[in-house]
Formats: sequence, C-alpha cells, structure tokens
Amino acid sequence: MSYEEKIKELKIELPEAKAPVGSYVATKISGKLLYVSGQISMSPDAELIKGKVGKDLTTEEAYKAAERCGLSIVAQVKKACDGDLSKVKSCIKLTGFVNSTEDFTDQPKVINGASDLIASIFGEAGMHTRAAVSTNSLPLGVSVEVDAIFELN
Repeated sequence: MSYEEKIKELKIELPEAKAPVGSYVATKISGKLLYVSGQISMSPDAELIKGKVGKDLTTEEAYKAAERCGLSIVAQVKKACDGDLSKVKSCIKLTGFVNSTEDFTDQPKVINGASDLIASIFGEAGMHTRAAVSTNSLPLGVSVEVDAIFELN
C-alpha cells in the first residue's frame, strides 16, 4: 500500500504546507536527507494552538497539538517531494518542543502525537529516533513545535 493510499485509508486530510514567516526555508534537501523546519501547532481551521501544557492544556490536548504538527510535517515532505511521497525512504528523527510548566514531565507523551501519526502513515519506514524537550516559550505562544529529518530514495 502506498503512503498516499494509507493517508486515504486513515481518512487523514493534510493541511496546506505553509511558507515560512522568517528568514529560513520550510525544507532543505542535502544529499538524500530532507530536513523539515519546525512545524507549530495549528488547528484544522489554521488557528494557532496556544498555551502552556500543564496549565492551559492537558497532556491529551497537547498530544493532539503534536499530531497536528506531524500532519504539517507530512504536508511539507509531500511538497518538497513534488507531491510524490513514494520518494520517502524513512523518517530518521523528530525533535519535539513542548511549551510547558516547569513541573510538567510528560513531554514524551505529548510528542507521541507526532510520532504516532508519522508511524501510522509510513509504517516501519516511519519509525524514527526522537527528542522530546520542554521549553518555557515557543514562537507565537504555541504549545508544541516539531521538526523532522527524512531519508529519500
């Protein structure tokens, strides 16, 4: 089953791959590696998912925010691959940042939202290394940001 077929089977609707709003590019290919800049948590209506996890959002709500970051990552990958996800060999690494209170310690559970989404689409090729870290603030006050590295065929 192709990755596109898997997306359809899972009834996933990818968001628009947003252009960067700063002095950087959304994706960059170096050799066979595709780097995806940090994707911030946005709702299906393109509203920012903001707030501190552990205060404004529960772990479950933040998991969903991280899942939204994962969808944006896949959208960026698809755009970088000229619409052809079959060019993806594997997901190498995700790095997740969680805007959380100083006593919040479930960052890995939050970033599982992005990890689970990537694995559900790419299967074994979606299994990746990862870091899940806490931060006291993220751009625009968002709750979660995730970046990625993929290997291309």
